[in-house]
Amino acid sequence: MWLADGWKDYELIDASDGERLERWGEHILVRPDPQAIWKTEKASPLWKRPEGRYSRSHTGGGSWDKGALPSVWEIRYGDLTFRVKPMNFKHTGLFPEQAANWDWMREKIAQAGRPVQVLNLFAYTGGATAACLAAGAGVCHVDAAKGMVAWAKENAAASGLADRSVRWIVDDCAKFVEREIRRGRRYDAVIMDPPSYGRGPGGEVWKLEDDLWDFVSLCSGVLSDDPLFVLINSYTTGLAPSVLTYITDSLFTARRGGSSRAEELGLPVTQSGLALPCGASCRWEA
Repeated sequence: MWLADGWKDYELIDASDGERLERWGEHILVRPDPQAIWKTEKASPLWKRPEGRYSRSHTGGGSWDKGALPSVWEIRYGDLTFRVKPMNFKHTGLFPEQAANWDWMREKIAQAGRPVQVLNLFAYTGGATAACLAAGAGVCHVDAAKGMVAWAKENAAASGLADRSVRWIVDDCAKFVEREIRRGRRYDAVIMDPPSYGRGPGGEVWKLEDDLWDFVSLCSGVLSDDPLFVLINSYTTGLAPSVLTYITDSLFTARRGGSSRAEELGLPVTQSGLALPCGASCRWEA
């Protein structure tokens, strides 16, 4: 498991009985988590008095009880600054476990000793974009949601990266990659965080298990002749990390050399000493 254990402004205080107790900067939140099925004692008194709690509804969905919680605040990870906003479906706009990947990408870019162009697909609020920009790479940030791209711009500006080499694109990721291939544009690294399920602009249904192979195969056509890495994230329950390795080994290692490795991402739990699994990542590097 790759642990995101370098945080100071974020802490997973405890996790038990389908919930996680978290500190985001100075603010305490309780959110559902389907992986925390163990029922260890909820000893911390903070369980009973969080500033914000997201509760599931028996009819589907859920809602926040935010009390006096601010609508937005900032937290830092090293030299990066991110704006946190409790939003629908329990999210805050940041997945802190991804810090393990941010550190790895920054090291790969710094060690490359050459200009690096990164394509970040399904790029959400730009955690990986900020990390790559801070390491000196140029980034093309692509997401179909206009609001998420605007949020990513806010995060880049908060981190002092607004003047770096970055393209902000609101578009369907597959259609954008197809156009980049036709244009002859190539990238040294590709990052992707595809959803488990979604719909395209024309009503097309995306299902990760059915469509991931074709999408990664498409993205292989936008890699440069001297690629650095490909990173695939998956939050799809039941999809083993080894499946991601088989995909990248078949599409990249067999054709370009290098190696693949996939692991669960995790967050250390302060109270119990456990590590909460938070999806999987696969890293192919040349």
